Amino acid sequence: MTVLVLGGTAEARALAAQLHDHGVTVVSSLAGRVARPRLPVGEVRVGGFGGVDGLTAWLREHDVRAVVDATHPFAERIGTNAFHATQAACVPLLRLARPGWQPHSGDRWHWAADLDEAAAMLPNLGTRVFLTSGRQGLAAFATLDALWFLIRCVDPPGPPLPRHHEVLLARGPYEVAAERALLTGHDIDVLVTKDSGGAMTAAKLTAARELDLPVVVVRRPPRPRADETAEVAEAVKWVLSQ
Repeated sequence: MTVLVLGGTAEARALAAQLHDHGVTVVSSLAGRVARPRLPVGEVRVGGFGGVDGLTAWLREHDVRAVVDATHPFAERIGTNAFHATQAACVPLLRLARPGWQPHSGDRWHWAADLDEAAAMLPNLGTRVFLTSGRQGLAAFATLDALWFLIRCVDPPGPPLPRHHEVLLARGPYEVAAERALLTGHDIDVLVTKDSGGAMTAAKLTAARELDLPVVVVRRPPRPRADETAEVAEAVKWVLSQ
């Protein structure tokens, strides 16, 4: 059987490895937005499919038995396309979604519907911002000339960017002590993040809590309703049952 894993996440790589061990032919699809992605085992496909119609045709052409959408929680377009393409091609779909973060006692979280709302909140929360929402969508913050930004992302971001900023290129996982030192060393007084979930980038939230800093958390975009699990082992069982 051939299984398409829409990936780019740690969960997608773990799933591809376990399915490979079970003798399943896995094709992992990466969006191609990261210059040096961590590659999973098995066949890797980089780039888009050409929308719903292109993905539908690809599923039929390659006789795909099942699709697992293990993309980043904010990869809204491919998630929606996968839902409609699998419906059209009559291929079962499973969403492998890591749980979102939950606030703890002492957290000062402010939820935002999107990056624009997050940007609108900032002037009332601080002046030195640690921005960890990725390099996509930074234009939402470009007009906040009174604020200073430390922008952390994997690859260099393109314009438009905030007038006063520093770019830090880094890739997780991160540790609490290092995150705390980063926040204090740059005099950060507010953190902005997407609700990505998972342990690899959660240390900044702990550090912000320890330093009593406000955190703007961008909510996940909605996805079409589909079968879903948070566990790689459950996703393996689901695939093998198809």
